[in-house]
Amino acid sequence: MGNCVLALDQGTTSSRAIVFDADATIVSVFQQEFAQIYPAPAQVEHDPSAIWQSTLAVARNALQAAERNGHRVVAIGITNQRETSLVWDRRNGKPIHNAIVWQDRRTAATCSTLADAGHGELVSARTGLLLDPYFSATKIGWLLDHVPGSRKRAETGELAFGTVDSFLLWKLTGGRRHLTDATNASRTCLFDIHSQQWDPDLLALFRIPDGLLPEVRDCADEYGFTEPELFGRAIPIRGMVGDQQGALLGQACFETGSIKSTYGTGCFVVMNTGSMPAQSTHRLLTTVAWRIDGKVNYALEGSIFVAGAAVQWLRDGIGLLDNAEQSEAMARSIDDTDGVYLVPAFTGLGAPHWRADARGILSGLTRATQRAHIVRAALEATAYQTSDLLSAMAEDGISPRSLRVDGGMVRNNWLLQFLADIVDIPVDRPKVMETTALGAAYLAGRQSDLYGDFDSFAALCRRDARFVPDMAQDRRNRLLDGWYRAIAQV
Repeated sequence: MGNCVLALDQGTTSSRAIVFDADATIVSVFQQEFAQIYPAPAQVEHDPSAIWQSTLAVARNALQAAERNGHRVVAIGITNQRETSLVWDRRNGKPIHNAIVWQDRRTAATCSTLADAGHGELVSARTGLLLDPYFSATKIGWLLDHVPGSRKRAETGELAFGTVDSFLLWKLTGGRRHLTDATNASRTCLFDIHSQQWDPDLLALFRIPDGLLPEVRDCADEYGFTEPELFGRAIPIRGMVGDQQGALLGQACFETGSIKSTYGTGCFVVMNTGSMPAQSTHRLLTTVAWRIDGKVNYALEGSIFVAGAAVQWLRDGIGLLDNAEQSEAMARSIDDTDGVYLVPAFTGLGAPHWRADARGILSGLTRATQRAHIVRAALEATAYQTSDLLSAMAEDGISPRSLRVDGGMVRNNWLLQFLADIVDIPVDRPKVMETTALGAAYLAGRQSDLYGDFDSFAALCRRDARFVPDMAQDRRNRLLDGWYRAIAQV
């Protein structure tokens, strides 16, 4: 019993609220899925009202459950699906269009045109990112160009842009705060990660009015108070962080060179590179890991667009699973995939390939192929894609000795053993697997004197299990060779 922090984890397919106590133990947790909208091939949208209502519902449930048992929530931390972009009316908070999700590829042609014109070097030098539809800048431009009257309204200051964190903050504070943090800002292609400012040259390049943008704050900061009627009293919001940086914090990857991989809708491998930004020569991203007390910590990131989303597709798209948990038993039921590979490039390929035009394939099918082969191939693809990212890091001179994992998929023991076998290093799973939310809780708790410095918080983070490689090198090589052939076909 005692003071706690409420973490709001607004993800790609669901909204989750978790209350953590002073020992970083979960006190209460609620989750709610919401619909995915696919207006056209390679387009993905969310209804902003579904984002808000699902977040509000789980937040109320988690807070009430904790406080019924004698706990008291003293602060809120927000973590969110990054790059997903919204624009709304400043007068009434009404979005002008559905949110355009990070997976969306509708601006691929715009990115290609900018790259062909030679702007890629400027974008990379200032932001650490690439010219790709993944990031927010071209999504904002699309909204302003395709919603009638929006560009003019943006230029006159009537509209506001935000990633999901900013939108939730606006709603929680009754429209009084239009803010974001340095990690989310660093994913827009508009923010200079060196000067820590919105960049005027990039705003001009992407034709984004500066009056549209939120103020950028530290990750642990004072973000205002919730409207009293939302939770029965005003609660301070004191932490904000993008989901993958949140997981880096929640995994206590505070030392330079420490690395984590999150397996949710996508897969994101992030390495702490310290106070100096590392520049990849193999198309990995340089990004802000966190900014605390005005000091910036950087990270190197590899982004995979589809991981758990492939299992969701097997369940909801083609009906091979009744639930995601079935996938582990099905993978164990066979010795191998009999040469079947799934390359889940449903929304293009991310790092290290960065091909917005790529589409998924299922290869190696025969008359003997069964449902279990396809399900296992979807799980194996997660390990192969992780191997691609770690290989790119190795070519950049970075070779981790272990990999800390988190996210919904890591409950699957078979998957983690296969992952360890393919990447050929130990894989560590934490006791608290919802590390994205834990990172947001740490920021808000640090700002509220509930958690101490990095060392104090790291002592609270405990390992649940370690998976050690146990595969012969020749078999590993054969499996990876098959994956490389499948990727080549894409």
